[in-house]
Amino acid sequence: SLSSRHCPWKMNQLPPKSAVASPVSESTNSRVEALDNLSMDSFWLEVENIKQSTEAEQEECSLADVKTQEEGEAEAEWLQDAGLAELLGDPASDKDNLVLLSTLTRTQAAAVQRRLDTYSRSRRRRNKHPVRDVRDVFGAVSSEDTAAEKEESSPDPLWHNLRTSNTQRKTQDYSCTVRNPGKEEVFNMDVAYSEQAAVLLKGSFLSEPRKLKDGNALTRFKIPKGRLGVTRIGDLSAQDMKKIPTLALIELTALCDILGFELKRNKAAKLKATEKRLFGVPLNTLLENDQKLLPNTKVPLLLQALLSCLEKRGLETEGILRVSGSQTRIKSLEQKLERDFYSGLFHWDEVHQNDVSGLLKRFIRELPAPLLTAEYLPAFAAVQNIPDLKQRLQALNLLILILPESNRNTLKALLEFLSKVVAREKNNKMNLWNVSTVMAPNLFMHKGLPNKIPEGKEKQLAEGAADVVRMMIHYQDLLWTVSSFLVAQVRKLNESNSKRYQFCDKRIKNLLRKIHADKDKVEKNQGEPSKIVKVHASLLLKDSLEVHLNNATRVADVLKQFQKNLCQNGWNIVNTVNLLKCNNSMECTNLLLYEVGGNIGEHCLDPDTYLLDLYHINPHAEWIIKQNPSYPRMF
Repeated sequence: SLSSRHCPWKMNQLPPKSAVASPVSESTNSRVEALDNLSMDSFWLEVENIKQSTEAEQEECSLADVKTQEEGEAEAEWLQDAGLAELLGDPASDKDNLVLLSTLTRTQAAAVQRRLDTYSRSRRRRNKHPVRDVRDVFGAVSSEDTAAEKEESSPDPLWHNLRTSNTQRKTQDYSCTVRNPGKEEVFNMDVAYSEQAAVLLKGSFLSEPRKLKDGNALTRFKIPKGRLGVTRIGDLSAQDMKKIPTLALIELTALCDILGFELKRNKAAKLKATEKRLFGVPLNTLLENDQKLLPNTKVPLLLQALLSCLEKRGLETEGILRVSGSQTRIKSLEQKLERDFYSGLFHWDEVHQNDVSGLLKRFIRELPAPLLTAEYLPAFAAVQNIPDLKQRLQALNLLILILPESNRNTLKALLEFLSKVVAREKNNKMNLWNVSTVMAPNLFMHKGLPNKIPEGKEKQLAEGAADVVRMMIHYQDLLWTVSSFLVAQVRKLNESNSKRYQFCDKRIKNLLRKIHADKDKVEKNQGEPSKIVKVHASLLLKDSLEVHLNNATRVADVLKQFQKNLCQNGWNIVNTVNLLKCNNSMECTNLLLYEVGGNIGEHCLDPDTYLLDLYHINPHAEWIIKQNPSYPRMF
């Protein structure tokens, strides 16, 4: 166990509410019992290695203590992070953020209402001025404390059903629907996850023991492509991506409420300054320094160098990541990197592969704040307690969207590398579970975050943490997708903000009604069977492409038409070298179509997007063909 092995740090846990503690515990235990055939030796060996490598340095990089929050403090912080500080009566907040309320689903609105109710009660106890009631802003559902009063006059069926379901689940076996391992299942991203969970609660659940199967038997999920295609992280502009974490936090909270879990977040601690330049340096500081050398760097250069070295020389090495290098050599290499890395004098070819993997794990572990962030590390660890695999992945998808961009990009680079390690399993003897058990302690244990683990739960939590890492590696393509319902909410936010509504307390209800009425007018005009539009390629051509849209026209069709006209009509090419291959044939995958303006900042479109449907949703956007930024230039 973690305690018996004198582990220097504790893994974080987000315990379920007491109302569902029993069912979750039973389901988790059944999953853990089925794991006995999957060895945890690598996990405990890694814990020992971590302990030995840091015993003399524990005080050196520790974080400030995480302070316990007073009643109402967590709710106030949540409302601020959710972009709803105006509800707290904050005069400095952006009143346009109240438009956010008009985009929420019923389950999301219920989550906001419950936090506001708790905060209001704490304010009343301290005799402070009352905060604004969200029910003055829109007809949200009430909290448990006021639900009984509401039911007598105008009961809300959704909240009544949630309360009834939660009560029944105290005795009901809440476990996942029967899954066929290895077969493909649909992963719906069109409807908010919390709304899907609310619908499931109304039905009955089929009991099935959860098993942590080997990688080959893991359920496969397919995201069905709707008429608007699929949006990946990176397809949206930075401006629109800034709206996603707020929406994802509200949705994650709503999902946890329905599943019966309390979403607790650690308060961000102040980091102690360090004189180092590489190891133990905050991610943002590293990236700021790296961007001075190489603009637009999104992943720390040191991490890129470590991963590149391992990909070139370590992927075929038996036991890579699991077999520890020499701690003395690793410490010496760290000092050499601090001195020589940026000058280009460090010689990677002279370093043993196992020492490089040790440096990689040390880099992740020595970050002053966890890669998964101090605030959300407990929530990542708690994903293991959700009985249904699909809902575990939904929660992980939202958590990844909440992460700061620097953390998310760094995590993606790491997971992509780990996938490459697993792909070479025949040679390096590192399967998906081996890699997950080795990396879990490095991601989930942090010396600066105190946490108590219930007696006898160490093994269960360790296995659960390894399973979360395994899900992040195996399902990373799915997890790095922005759900359609979140993109739709971003569009609504942009539409409402562009109208520049002036909010006034007495008129908020009327203004929100006006927003929805304007939206309905737009939707009524979405019946055109065809449309002629112009597609621009201003950076590539002086001419624009006229496209006749019908119900079958996709992005891929427009790019092919662009290619055909380019070759046949002799268009005036501005930058031939970026468009043509050496044999003068057009490479269509070199080009992408972007939706720009209207109710979106900039959106790189899926090739299977149906453009007439997109036009109806965003008629004021421009469509621009650009070169794929990841495609090598033909200089």
